[in-house]
Amino acid sequence: MHDVSYTPGTDALRRIGPLLLQAQDLTATAMVRLTALDDSAYTHVAGSRASLDLLSSVVSSSSLAGTDLAHVLLANPFEGAQFAGYPAGDEAVRAARHAEAIPKMSGHLNDAVHQLDLCATGCHYLAHGIAEDLASAQDHKPPTVQQTAGAALSPAQYDALTALAVGGRLYESSTRGLGITRVATQDGTRVSIATYRALAKRSLVIADTGTSLLQGQKITVTEAGQRALAEPRPRAALSTAAATAPKVTVAAGVRR
Repeated sequence: MHDVSYTPGTDALRRIGPLLLQAQDLTATAMVRLTALDDSAYTHVAGSRASLDLLSSVVSSSSLAGTDLAHVLLANPFEGAQFAGYPAGDEAVRAARHAEAIPKMSGHLNDAVHQLDLCATGCHYLAHGIAEDLASAQDHKPPTVQQTAGAALSPAQYDALTALAVGGRLYESSTRGLGITRVATQDGTRVSIATYRALAKRSLVIADTGTSLLQGQKITVTEAGQRALAEPRPRAALSTAAATAPKVTVAAGVRR
């Protein structure tokens, strides 16, 4: 648009008119993108509000550019005939009308160029900003259970975690001079100390070490543990013997 050249009158209409339609198309496209972005999961990403504000400014700037281009056409001195009874305009009158219109048209055209420059800058920063927001969200995404705990939970570990989420304590008692640590759950589910330690090693549970083991340390399921419980209960794996057992085919009463 910086290089557009025109002569006031019909030539201006033919050159500026398509630019006005393009600006209106830009506004419609930006509006569609703004609505889609506002309805997307991106709104839950940190920094998305700034992107929505920036895209709305693109809608505004493109709309203002369209208005400026419309004002160019409004200031354009068209060459239609006057009403009957008015003297026909001579070349001097025509030149005077052009001289009066050209500064107005140029001013509106420059305003449109400025608004479209803002649109281009906004779109550039918008694309860069959204990419950065998504990359940052991916970097800060909570780790999965496998990432936090290593291997997937076994069914027994999942059941133990479920019971501990209801309530559990870690105790230590002395038997024959030996300290024995055990787990007590509120719903009565039996949880071995080995299973508890496996869960604790994976940071799925934590005990209140500020309390004596003799009194019982409260066991809390961590956020990672809660995410593990949000996943389906794992299925028991087939035993090696069952997994590798040969198929049995029955044919004509003979088992092979």
